[in-house]
Amino acid sequence: MEQNLNEILKSHVTSTQDTTNKLLGASFILLSTNEKDTPKTATLYKGSAGRIGFDLSSPAFSVDSFTWLASLTNMLLTHTLGTTYVPMTPDLIKWSQKQGRPILTTDWSIEGLSVPLAFAPGDGWIYGTSLDWAGLLIERVTGMSLGAYMESNIFRPLGMNDTGFWPDKLPQTASRTVAWCHRKPSSDLEPMERLTPVEHEFESGGAGLYGTADDYARFLRGLLDGKLVGDDGLSLVFSPQLNDSQKKALNDMIYRPGFHRAAAPEFPLGIEIDHSIGGVINLQDVPGKRRKGSLMWSGMCNSHWWIDRETGIAAVLIVNVLDSGDAVVVQLYDELERAVYAGRK
Repeated sequence: MEQNLNEILKSHVTSTQDTTNKLLGASFILLSTNEKDTPKTATLYKGSAGRIGFDLSSPAFSVDSFTWLASLTNMLLTHTLGTTYVPMTPDLIKWSQKQGRPILTTDWSIEGLSVPLAFAPGDGWIYGTSLDWAGLLIERVTGMSLGAYMESNIFRPLGMNDTGFWPDKLPQTASRTVAWCHRKPSSDLEPMERLTPVEHEFESGGAGLYGTADDYARFLRGLLDGKLVGDDGLSLVFSPQLNDSQKKALNDMIYRPGFHRAAAPEFPLGIEIDHSIGGVINLQDVPGKRRKGSLMWSGMCNSHWWIDRETGIAAVLIVNVLDSGDAVVVQLYDELERAVYAGRK
């Protein structure tokens, strides 16, 4: 399986200046909690391919390459509160235009978060800013910044030394930081300016984290090994939480044309899904891939993770390319997951 995964990664990254239908680089880590491998979570595969920048002399992309994780850290709420991003609904777009506000803002300010609810709390499901508000609530309750709280309770205990909300406070990652890039209509990549603000009012619990593939694998391992939550807490993370109307809203949005490929391309149309406090759960087996009851989420820059408790495996793919739903990453992720399950037979 290792050779196959290596070949898949290499086939989707460029080794020249030509980036047409290629990525600059990618990392993939596969973990196992299957007792036939080890009583604890073991690393079955850890690999990377490509480089971190456009220049051919750029350092190699590795599991320690540093990048924006964006909304990959969806581990708190069910997105049923009604808080959302303006571009998610036509009504909020109209409201924003009348208010003279930008349609999309990534300044991570209270003003940017302060928009009307898309619906009454509990009346539906919509992806949005719930985790940002949850982070602010944690700060009020604990008297600590979100970053300090997560450093004390998650990052430091798990050895996640390259993860945080302020890249400038992680100077050891400077030489490993991955270039920002965007895929043009011609299917090749072009450099782009950093999308996230250097200075911001609050630490965004929904989209503000930076880190590496290796650190994120440490997080998944800590979750599965019980270092972060006990058995009851872990069961809750994997328990569907939506009522029928909320679940319908989730399925309608996830499978909406234009959103499906960005949010959950691993699910064929029609696979029924739900949401827990930790992410999206597929309620049916995905043929050739993960089993029912698996947990997943993805990030704006096309990174993905999943945990399949039935087969005892978890994995994370880290890349850094916009826009969301990049066709090259969708194909890469599908090939990697299928290779993982084929190799486990």
